[in-house]
Amino acid sequence: MSDDINKHPETPEGNNEEPEKGENRDNLSQQRQDESHDVKITPLQGMYRSWFLDYASYVILERAVPHIHDGLKPVQRRILHAMRRIEDGRYNKVANIIGYTMQYHPHGDASIGDALVQLGQKNLLIDTQGNWGNIFTGDSAAAPRYIEARLSKFALDVVFNPKITEWKPSYDGRNQEPVALPVKFPLLLAQGVEGIAVGLASKILPHNIAELIDASIAYLKGQSFELYPDFPTGGMMDVSRYNDGLRGGVVRVRAKISKLDNKTLVISDIPFGKNTTTLIESILKANEKGKIKIKKIDDNTAQKVEILVHLPANTSPDKTIDALYAFTDCELSISPNACVIRDEKPAFLTVSEILKSNTDHTVHLLTRELEIRKGELEEAWHLSSLEKIFIENKIYQRIEECETYEAIIKTIDHGLEPFKKLLKREVTRDDIIKLTEIKIKRISKFDSKKADEYIASLEEELEQVEYNLNNIIPYTIDYYKGLKKKYSSRYPRMTEIRSFENIEASKVVVKNEKLYINREDGFVGTALKKDEFVCNCSDIDDIIIFYKDGRYLVTKVQEKAFVGKNIIHIAVFKRNDNRTIYNVVYRDGKRGNTYVKRFAVTGVTRDKEYNLTKGTPGSEVLYFSANPNGEAEVLKVTLKPRPRLRNQFFEFDMAGQAIKGRGAQGNILTKYDIHKIVLKKKGESTLGGRKIWFEPEILRLNVDGHGKYLGEFHPGDQILVMTTDGYFFQTSYDLANHYEDNILYIEKFNPDVVWSAVYYDADQDYYYVKRFQVEPVSKPQRFIGDNPKSRLIRLTHVDYPRLEIKFGGEDKDREKKIVEVAEFINVKGWRAKGKRLTTYQVHKIMELEPIVREKPEPEPESEPETESEEMKDTTEDEDKGQMSIF
Repeated sequence: MSDDINKHPETPEGNNEEPEKGENRDNLSQQRQDESHDVKITPLQGMYRSWFLDYASYVILERAVPHIHDGLKPVQRRILHAMRRIEDGRYNKVANIIGYTMQYHPHGDASIGDALVQLGQKNLLIDTQGNWGNIFTGDSAAAPRYIEARLSKFALDVVFNPKITEWKPSYDGRNQEPVALPVKFPLLLAQGVEGIAVGLASKILPHNIAELIDASIAYLKGQSFELYPDFPTGGMMDVSRYNDGLRGGVVRVRAKISKLDNKTLVISDIPFGKNTTTLIESILKANEKGKIKIKKIDDNTAQKVEILVHLPANTSPDKTIDALYAFTDCELSISPNACVIRDEKPAFLTVSEILKSNTDHTVHLLTRELEIRKGELEEAWHLSSLEKIFIENKIYQRIEECETYEAIIKTIDHGLEPFKKLLKREVTRDDIIKLTEIKIKRISKFDSKKADEYIASLEEELEQVEYNLNNIIPYTIDYYKGLKKKYSSRYPRMTEIRSFENIEASKVVVKNEKLYINREDGFVGTALKKDEFVCNCSDIDDIIIFYKDGRYLVTKVQEKAFVGKNIIHIAVFKRNDNRTIYNVVYRDGKRGNTYVKRFAVTGVTRDKEYNLTKGTPGSEVLYFSANPNGEAEVLKVTLKPRPRLRNQFFEFDMAGQAIKGRGAQGNILTKYDIHKIVLKKKGESTLGGRKIWFEPEILRLNVDGHGKYLGEFHPGDQILVMTTDGYFFQTSYDLANHYEDNILYIEKFNPDVVWSAVYYDADQDYYYVKRFQVEPVSKPQRFIGDNPKSRLIRLTHVDYPRLEIKFGGEDKDREKKIVEVAEFINVKGWRAKGKRLTTYQVHKIMELEPIVREKPEPEPESEPETESEEMKDTTEDEDKGQMSIF
C-alpha cells in the first residue's frame, strides 16, 4: 500500500503531525478557503453539455457525413489513401489493406473492413477479386484474408494527385493523411452515401456516371440540367416528388415484375436498399396475413435477380402484381436528405447545388494542376537553357584555375552574365550549383540539336498549358468528355424512370374474409360464421348498409359490430364507383307521395348516417336494387284498392329515370298508396359503353381521360396490342391489366383492319412485306416468324401504304425503289411469310406519305361502270398517316 494514502489529507506532503489546536486550526481553515477560490468547480450538467457537444461535432465531421469536395467519409478517404500508398498494379489482400489503413484510422479493423467492402461493392473506385458478397441477395463478403483488391483505373484517373493535395497529421502524428482527396468528378453523387450522426443524418442517392458528366458539361456551358437517381439494383422509379434531392422529397421505387405465364410471376429487379431475402420475407408475411395469395416462391438469383412467384389456380396475375406493390417491399418510398460537410460544418443542399460545387471544384483542381505543370515546364526550360549555354559556351573551362568553391560559383556566374537576358528568370545560386554537378561524360556527349529539340518541345507544351489556363472552361469540358468516352459504357443506366399510378389497397387485396349478418339482432361481422353469409371481403374493406327507413352508412369491416335492424341491403363499398347504380322507390312519410330515384354513392364519410329519402319521419323504402353496371328494371306496381281508382296495376320502366345525385328527392311515381312492387323484367345497362384511355407513361388503362383514347367498350370488346418485337395479342379492358414497355400499337380490336408489316427475315436474310388481318388469340403470337433474330422494321394500318427503299453496300448506286404495298401484295393470313421486297442490299426503308383512294359508291347493275376515281395526294391524320418507326 502506498505511503501517500496514510498521509493526513489536510497536512502538507510528508508531514504526519497533528495540527495544533486554536490558532493553527484557524490557519488551515483559511488555507482551504483560499484554495477553494483558486479551483474552478464544473457541475456535472455543464460537463455533459460541453462533452456531448464535442462528441456530436466529432461524429458529424469525422465519421458519418461526407465532405462535399471528395464525397468521402474519413474512413473511406483513409482506405483510398492507404491503397494508393501501396499501389503497384497488382491485387493486395484485403487483410493487408486493412492493416495498412490502421496507420490512419483509429477505430479498428472491423470498421475499416466493412467500409472497404461497401466501397468494393459499388464497383467504381475499387477493382475486386474473390467473393465480395452480393448486393442482390445480401450475402456477406468472404473473410479479408481470402479476398483481394486494388484501385480501379477510374480512381487512379480522377481521385489522386499528391501535388495538389492538402495534408494533415494522422491521429498519432506519425503519418500524413489528406484533408480531402483532389477528386475531379462528382463522386459524392455517383456513389451515394448514407450516414447517421448525432442530431442529423445524410442520405444521398446514387446517380448515373454518364448523366453526371452531361450535367457538369451543361452547367459549364450555362445550360439547365436535371439529375435523377440510378440504383445498382435496377428496378423502376417515380421521381415526380424527388425535389432535387432536398429534404422533404420522396422517390418511389419498384421491383420489376413481369408475367412468365398465367400462374407465374418473375421479379427481375429489386428496390434499392432491399435484397432478395428481405423482399421474399415481406411477400411471405403479406401472404400469411391474407393480403395476397401465393403458392410458393423460388429464388434463382445469381448474377442477376430472378425470383419466381407461383400463384394458385384461379388467381389473377395482374391483380397479384398490384397487391405485391401495395402490401410488400416490392414498392418503397425513399426520402433523400442531402447533408454534406462544407466549410467545416454540415449543410443541407440540393443535388444540383452539390453538382455545381463539385464542378467548380474540378475547375479549381484542373487549374492548380495546369499551374503546377506550367511551373515545372518553366523550370525545366530554364535549367535546360542554362545547361545549353553553360556547355556550348564552354564556361566550364573557366573554373579549372579556381582554387575555392566560392571562386567557382563566382566564375560561372560571371561567365553567364552575357546570356542572362535570354533567360526568363534570374540565375540563382542553386542553379549554378546544379551546373557544377554536371558530369564530364555528359558534357562530352552533349548534343546541341537534341537540346534544341527538347527545349522546343518544352516551349510547345508550355504554350498549350498557357492556352488551357486561359480557356479553362473549354478545357474542363474536354476533360469531362474524355471521362465519358472512357468510362460511361461500363455504367449504363440501371433504373427505369417511370410514372406510377396510385394503387388502392382495397381494390387489390385478396378477399381473405367472409362477411356475415344477423338481421334479427342487428349484428354484422366476419366472426358470425353461424349466421347469414353476405359476400367475400378483406379486413381492410368498407361496407355500405341501407335500412328500411332510407338511412344508409359506410363502415369498416369488423369481426362483430352492432349496426341496427331492418337492413335491406349490405355489400362491400367501392369508393369513387360511378358504375354501381341504386334504383329506389320510397314513400315520403306515412301518407306522402311515392318517389322513384336512381343514384350512385361515390364517396361518403365513414360511420356518418345519410338518408336517401327526404328525411320525413315515417318514410319507408318500398323497392331497392343495386346494379353493378347501371342496369334498369321494369317494375310492376300494385296500388291499394280505393273508390274511383281505374287502374290498380301499372308498369314503370326505370330506364326512363335519369341518374342523379344521392341527395336528389327523385320523381313522383304515384300519389296513391302502394300495395306492393315486384320486378317484372330485368333491364340492360343504361350507362352505355365504358370509355377507356391508355396512359403510356405508366402503361395502364384508365377511365379518367389520361393518355390515348382507345374507344368506348361494351361487354365482349377487346384491346389489341402490337409490340416492337413482332407480337400481337388481345386483352380485356380491365383496369387492372399490366402491359410491358414494348408497345408499338394499342387500340380497340377491330378484326377488319388490314395491317402492313415490313420485317427482316433472319432465315432468308432478306426483307419481306406482308398484309394481314389479326385474329382473336388467347396468347401472344409472333407474325414475323419464330426466329428470334428476325426483326420488325415498320408497321402500319393505313389503307394504301407506300415505301421507299434506299439501297446500300455494293448496290448503293442503284436508284431508290418505290413500293405501293397494296398493289405489291394481297391480304393473307398473319402466319403467311409475305413477299420479298428486293434481292439487293438494303440501307434504309422509309415510309412515304400514303395516297388515299376514295372508293366509289356502288352503282346499279344496269348502269355502265364509271371510270375509276382519280388518285389524290392527301395527308392522313396522325392516327393513320405514318408507319410506326423504332
